[in-house]
Amino acid sequence: MNKNLLQIKNLSIGYGNKLVAGNLSATIPAGELICLLGSNGTGKSTLMRSICGFQPILGGSVLIDDLEVNQLSEKELSKRIAVVLTDRVVVPNASVQELVGYGRSPYTGMMGRLNAADKIMVSRAMQECGIDHKKDSLLSSLSDGERQKAFIAKALAQDTPLIILDEPTAFLDLPARVEIMQLLRDIANTSQKSILMSTHDLDLALQLSDRLWLLQNGVPLITGSPEDLLLQNAFQRMFQHKGIVFDNKTGLFKVMHDQHSQVAVKGHGFEYVLLRRALSRKGIKVIRANEEESSWLEVKNDSKEAFSLFVDGECIQTESSLEVFVNQVMKMQVYLEVKSSCTIFSE
Repeated sequence: MNKNLLQIKNLSIGYGNKLVAGNLSATIPAGELICLLGSNGTGKSTLMRSICGFQPILGGSVLIDDLEVNQLSEKELSKRIAVVLTDRVVVPNASVQELVGYGRSPYTGMMGRLNAADKIMVSRAMQECGIDHKKDSLLSSLSDGERQKAFIAKALAQDTPLIILDEPTAFLDLPARVEIMQLLRDIANTSQKSILMSTHDLDLALQLSDRLWLLQNGVPLITGSPEDLLLQNAFQRMFQHKGIVFDNKTGLFKVMHDQHSQVAVKGHGFEYVLLRRALSRKGIKVIRANEEESSWLEVKNDSKEAFSLFVDGECIQTESSLEVFVNQVMKMQVYLEVKSSCTIFSE
């Protein structure tokens, strides 16, 4: 088992006399990627700033290497924790290489000059983050994903055992979010650095993190591996009354739709899953058709016209387009409800 690099014990966080969250306890082992999840307003950013020593804690303790964070000098702390913030930091006319070089500031003299060893660290950090080909480019010329890689490289060049990132994927599209999350996981696993990041990317956190922290209003911090928390139904409690449920069959979360009717369907495979999703969005629940059904929808995976509508045992509609087919089913629903001539839809 990895040694605990950081510990928070009975921590209370907030501003002045205002308590944002209390009774928070957790550990960060070496070499793990940990994702902090929670709704807006639960205190995620406040917790991150308190751990970093950026704002005073109201009670309890934060220890790194068994030392109280609030007892460390700024220089001592900067050799233990590197921070990447959500805010778009402006570094006028700085190149990628210059930005990453700033990560060595805890180790350089008053003049801030990089020696040969510092330059090697900077070069290695850029290579590890896949941004070395942009080393001479200005930050202002980078895409959002490249810019985030540059700031992660700066944190890596700082050579601290712990890196903390506040929503590092907030401004990125899906491919870039996946790439950044995979990069952080690789850094944690290969360098044995600990990484704590806050995020709203629940699905990616479940797939890529070693450990999750769940922060909710009025309850202790919940921590554990993604799988253990799923087995404990921790997410169901977290998202109750918010129209989200966990699907035990797929291992994913899904949005609940109000359903006013149901339809019998024969078939299986990817096309069946997509049809079920499309109908659910329209308020129709899919049930498996049995042999006694006189009317049903049918999915054939090996056919160009994969979707068929049967009424009284007769196929009256086939379609290759799922959108067209669902629209036709919706029209039939109105007709069938009025005429009550078959049982394809039932309340």
